[in-house]
Amino acid sequence: MCQSCNDKPETLTREGASRRDFLRSGAVLAAAPVATSMIAAQAAAQTTNGTLAESKVQAWAAHDTEGNFAPYTISRRAAGAKDVVIEIMYSSICHSDVHTYKGDWGMPHFPLVPGHEMVGRVVGTGPEVTKFREGDIAGVGTMVDSCGTCVNCLADREQNCLNGTTFTYDSADKISGGVTYGGYSRKIVVKEEFALRIPPGVDLAGFAPLLCAGITTFSPINHWNLQHGQRYGVIGMGGLGHLAVKLAAAKGAEVVVFTTSEDKIADAKRFGAAEAYLWSDDAAIGRQMGTFDLMLSTVPVAYPMQPFLNLLKLDKTLVNVGALFEVQGAQGMLMAFGRQSLAGSLTGGIAETQRVIDFAAHHGIAATYEMITPDQIGTACEKVVNKEARYRYVIDMTQV
Repeated sequence: MCQSCNDKPETLTREGASRRDFLRSGAVLAAAPVATSMIAAQAAAQTTNGTLAESKVQAWAAHDTEGNFAPYTISRRAAGAKDVVIEIMYSSICHSDVHTYKGDWGMPHFPLVPGHEMVGRVVGTGPEVTKFREGDIAGVGTMVDSCGTCVNCLADREQNCLNGTTFTYDSADKISGGVTYGGYSRKIVVKEEFALRIPPGVDLAGFAPLLCAGITTFSPINHWNLQHGQRYGVIGMGGLGHLAVKLAAAKGAEVVVFTTSEDKIADAKRFGAAEAYLWSDDAAIGRQMGTFDLMLSTVPVAYPMQPFLNLLKLDKTLVNVGALFEVQGAQGMLMAFGRQSLAGSLTGGIAETQRVIDFAAHHGIAATYEMITPDQIGTACEKVVNKEARYRYVIDMTQV
């Protein structure tokens, strides 16, 4: 294959294999006539059923920084040639949703329809879609578009698009204009490249949180190459932290949890942690000094980090995925003496998100959640702030 072809962004086949490898194998040549006729037939059938047309959709929106949610009707664009139309079944509440409507990251555009952890059924596909068929289960996570051509997009890091990632809600909508609306709604239209395949037989509601919380905690495990038997510390065990425990334990790591909630000690061990301690247990924390190969902080607010940096082995890293403003309490001399690193990470790219979905399905992992109806969103968000969630609130969007 020519170098110009190799320079194009990688595309996965429906089964998740490398499309470039598939092309090289020659298998696509034999399948092409059948595939072409199937796609044409699907396109003809779906064009007539109206699911591809622009539509008005019922949603739930925050109308102010106090989190007053109410029903709200939004428009979803007509599906393009490479778009999929997904009827949302489950959408979960991420702490990012709360930060956004509260204006913690800048004043949002109201009415705001949050939600970037959603799973639903494909009810329509554009004529050039190859990744999904009607009836498939798909997920949408934290982003719905990127340029596809910059060095970061070509490296499967669409979340770091140099020309501007389009996030799933409250982001400039480069296709329809205005801002994007998220998963607290009945339907979404998205490019097939930004929809994830959800394997059959899984807990669909429990898989919704994987689209943000799952990939946010899985990506550092990949990037810092956590190995079987290594000691892995999870600081804070909420929506993100509980999935961090489950995923790292499935990798064979020795997981240790640090929490401020005494009732989470037993849960941590049930999720796979070898040990769990309260932050206030100075003696226990002191015994951990210099023992960790990797640590992950999921706490959504700033706090003094040096006591946890002290727990790292020489040359190891504490990754912050929680507090997204100024971090506190990291002391240069102590970090230098231990040659410790304090790093940041956010979400992952589409390929990596598919990887965590497949990993979770293989290992029988799903979020621990409480199902709610849309009229309970505001109350659930308050409980998230008060650390009362155990551990994700999932909205049954079929009740809209």
